[in-house]
Amino acid sequence: MRAAPPEAPVAGRAASRSAALAGGARAPLTAVALVAVLMLVVVVRLPWAGDLGMHAATIARLRHNLLHPGNPLVAVDTPSPYYSPWILLLGCVAEVTGWSVFDVLRLAALAGLGLLATGVWRYVRTLSAHRAAPALAALSLVLLWGTDLINWSGFLALNSLALTVSYPSVFALGLAFHFWAWLTRALRGPAGWGSWLGIGALWALILLCHQFTGVVATLGGIAVVLPARPARELWPRLGAGAALGLLVLWLWPYYDFFALFSAGGDLEEVHRALYEHFLARYWLALLGVAALALRARRTRHDPLVIFFLLGTLVCAAGWASGHYSWGRALPAALIPTQLAAALEVAEGGRRAVRIRWAAALAAALAVGAWSQAGVLGYVVGRAALPKELAERYTTPWTGYEWITPYVRYGQIVMARTGPNRVIPAYGAYTVAPGYPDFFLPDESRRQAAVERYFAPATPSGVRRDILRRYGVRWVLDHGRTAGEDGLRAVAHGPGGEVLYAVVR
Repeated sequence: MRAAPPEAPVAGRAASRSAALAGGARAPLTAVALVAVLMLVVVVRLPWAGDLGMHAATIARLRHNLLHPGNPLVAVDTPSPYYSPWILLLGCVAEVTGWSVFDVLRLAALAGLGLLATGVWRYVRTLSAHRAAPALAALSLVLLWGTDLINWSGFLALNSLALTVSYPSVFALGLAFHFWAWLTRALRGPAGWGSWLGIGALWALILLCHQFTGVVATLGGIAVVLPARPARELWPRLGAGAALGLLVLWLWPYYDFFALFSAGGDLEEVHRALYEHFLARYWLALLGVAALALRARRTRHDPLVIFFLLGTLVCAAGWASGHYSWGRALPAALIPTQLAAALEVAEGGRRAVRIRWAAALAAALAVGAWSQAGVLGYVVGRAALPKELAERYTTPWTGYEWITPYVRYGQIVMARTGPNRVIPAYGAYTVAPGYPDFFLPDESRRQAAVERYFAPATPSGVRRDILRRYGVRWVLDHGRTAGEDGLRAVAHGPGGEVLYAVVR
């Protein structure tokens, strides 16, 4: 029998390696598919938490007055940074279709998820050609966090993403990944003036849609440009793109973008929480820090390393100076670590090294998945979860649909801070905003009026004066003696809350 030609074993080994690569990519792709299905069901349920009421209110105001919507929360004519190009488009959709604001937010969630998924795929493709890299990166972005949950807009932890999926921050972060991918490709190959102007306009769009994510996108863009060391002839095009972006920011008619640089006060105190329980919330990302150290050893100009350093510098400066809102740049430190951990498995050198990295990443992802497994409660309900998972479930807020048969669009409700974050979603206004409002000049006076109204020692006459001053038609409170304050109970809601009509 004639011996087989020497090429046959080589071809066999090549086929075996191809099969192994396909098998290695199949597991993360399957996991990503399961996460995608989970998120689609979450979109249908749309759990209520955080800023959902604010975004619903801005869509409602634009539906009623596209050109001059006014403050989304209180009945005054002031600008608001929540009137972004994305929310403007959603307001137009609501007006044209007649859909409820919550149905429009579900559409926004689908668009945001699609943009985020394609953006991650495109950007990771600029860093690695390995077929498993995008799926590993997606899993790392949502699971490599910590064992103490952090839920915040612009943060991609799975539980946080489930609660903020319809927010403009998800849409803006998806745009940011596309921005980095487009910028990387423009620096690597021939790109005309049109491409560079488009990149500049996209940068401005991200900043207008979600200012904090815009900061992250900017830091990531700098991290793309610096190691590329653009040729001299590219700098005019880079400058033109940046100039166009600044012009778009300056011309946006719904609010003064550059006035936001002087915002502070309440914003700083609200964001102090980002620096609390720091290690417990982010420790799984330390695996990515180790991966970044290896990347830094291989090349001095790695974009992920520079991205991480810039994000870390901004966050550390925020902590040191007391500007806690700078902590919103944390994704600029976390995203490169999460991507680096995934890429080390895909292209980390020798096969034995990659196998060890794969084992370490799989263990970290498993811990992250277990820590955030309470997200399943948004699909099956908390009662269906085992006790261990129910303890990890973030209970959504309760809506106020029960007041809508009585409270009409544009009427003013006196309520405390918690309800103030929900009531405007149904078209009503509140006396004080439920969120810090930089553009509202009498915000502190309104907050003081609400506190005085609900203070037990406040005389009935003073309460009535406050109601008249702000044109209040309804009061939302727990059981109180109604007659003496000129109130009449009209409806009872969950938790003992009562809706009172103001008797004129």
